[in-house]
Amino acid sequence: MQTGAKEAIKASYLSIAGNACLAIAKFLTGFFGNSYALIADAIESTTDVFSSILVLLGLRYAAKPADDNHPYGHGRAEPLFTFMVVGFLIVSATIIAYESIENIRTPHETPKAYTLLVLAVIIIIKEIFYRIVKRKGRETNSSVLEADAWHHRSDAITSLMAFIGISIALVMGDGYEVADDWAALFASGFILYNAYLILRPALGEIMDEHMHEELEADIRSIAITHPGVVETEKCYIRKTGMTYHVDLHIAVDALITVKEGHDIAHRVKDDILQELPEVADVLIHVEPDDELQEF
Repeated sequence: MQTGAKEAIKASYLSIAGNACLAIAKFLTGFFGNSYALIADAIESTTDVFSSILVLLGLRYAAKPADDNHPYGHGRAEPLFTFMVVGFLIVSATIIAYESIENIRTPHETPKAYTLLVLAVIIIIKEIFYRIVKRKGRETNSSVLEADAWHHRSDAITSLMAFIGISIALVMGDGYEVADDWAALFASGFILYNAYLILRPALGEIMDEHMHEELEADIRSIAITHPGVVETEKCYIRKTGMTYHVDLHIAVDALITVKEGHDIAHRVKDDILQELPEVADVLIHVEPDDELQEF
């Protein structure tokens, strides 16, 4: 298993353990502290546990090496598992919104003041988790891990909404008990928005959308510095899990031999793989420099 995959899997274990502990803490505090916003937050954290388990399964499957049936590896499983994570987000947002509306219609007691202390601690912890998992997602090029990071950020924001709602209810007194529930309802909308932010890049990945301009520039820069390469033409990049597969067209002198062109292509490929470890493979097409044309 690649080092990047191992690091991503470690981060997913952190997510599972953290979400499980916080879900229990939120539910108990919300139940005894008369705060539905906290209970709603606990519901989201519970779905986060299951989504983090999906992330772990996705990472393990995507890290499997290529075989006869999957010559490009199993990396495409990552965005598929990301879709499942988004599904969990949508379900949790729907449940929270429904229960919030029901609680707004039903009079209930004002939340206890100590719920604010619990929420403050949760907000700090979840923001720390977000930053850790987000960094690991970027370092390993894992879309599903970055989706899991957004789970932590959305959790921190729903906790912040609960904090604001409970504060309003406590400060304003009688008649403002539902501020807690309105906060949970607002949080559900934010969760749905985050679901879209997570879905969009995963959909682009599965559709081979052109989204890798910076990597393309690095590849062209490496190729064009090679002796014998006149210019680079097409450069197509597809992301498969935490690695990339590249199709690159280079132009060489039309008068050199086939073997010379072949050797140039091999040297370009070797250098790209050495300098850009996130690139799993490069397929290079050699063209004579006087016959470049659009296909």
